[in-house]
Amino acid sequence: MDTEHTERAEDAALDAYSRVVTGVAARVLPSVAALSVRTPRGAGAGSAVVIGPDGLLLTSAHVVQGARDGSAAFGDGTETGFRVVGADPLSDLAVLRAERTTVEPVELGDADRLRIGQLVVAVGNPMGLAGSVTAGVVSGLGRSLPARDGRVTRLIEDVIQTDAALNPGNSGGALADSAGRVVGVNTAVAGYGLGLAVPVNATTRQIIADLTTDGRVRRAWLGVAGVPVPLPPEITARTGQRRGLRVVEVVPGSPAGTAGLYLGDVIVAAGGRPVQDGQGLQQLMLGPAIGARLPVTVLRRGAFVDVIAVPTELGR
Repeated sequence: MDTEHTERAEDAALDAYSRVVTGVAARVLPSVAALSVRTPRGAGAGSAVVIGPDGLLLTSAHVVQGARDGSAAFGDGTETGFRVVGADPLSDLAVLRAERTTVEPVELGDADRLRIGQLVVAVGNPMGLAGSVTAGVVSGLGRSLPARDGRVTRLIEDVIQTDAALNPGNSGGALADSAGRVVGVNTAVAGYGLGLAVPVNATTRQIIADLTTDGRVRRAWLGVAGVPVPLPPEITARTGQRRGLRVVEVVPGSPAGTAGLYLGDVIVAAGGRPVQDGQGLQQLMLGPAIGARLPVTVLRRGAFVDVIAVPTELGR
């Protein structure tokens, strides 16, 4: 009797799992397109997700690298041309605009709310197999993925690691949670049984907005470099923060130098947010920070000191 009860419970769990995956597929699959592009390097393919009612598509920057336009095919058989609105290799995100589409946009979620072990569903077009769906769990959070734009290299932060099967052609496709909200853009196959996705969160939403309106991402520059260091126990007990960013370089005449940041200072907060490493500071260095007052709290000779920096635009 116990065996029969256990089997029924397992069947019910399997059915529940199947209902979630099929529900997500039904919701997201119609909004995922198979992309075809042609660049000076040859033909390429990938996936994209409809994110706006006016034909806006979100994909990976490396999928459309070197291309100005291409074609998008949807699961209902419709095909349309698209043009590249803007691409940002340093976040591996790109925004496209389709010439015409009647497809409903997906709902964007918040990857910052994901937990390890949570069910996720990947939707894309791997190996030329359009409309493919795989499921798995979030197997890791907070990963970093290096991205390069010319001579500039940055880390894409808070990358989602999943064991949902990803293959070439999945790049630019959707990673959705159990409610069908898109929480990531599949970007890389890291190894057997391991895939990575750029998260959809406040930082990437700002990048998407910049690409949509300006065709590029404006980044702020502070002119400081640092290394993570542990904070003194009494500071940790007081703030609950374990690490800060020790300043090891200040560019002369930079916003950091003008603000009065010095070698040896330990940055513990910026813009009202804790800073525990270089990436924590980098996340603040997007368009809205350019020309804006940025409060920075540092630990200097055992005391907290507040300074105000005004970041300038990177590359200008």
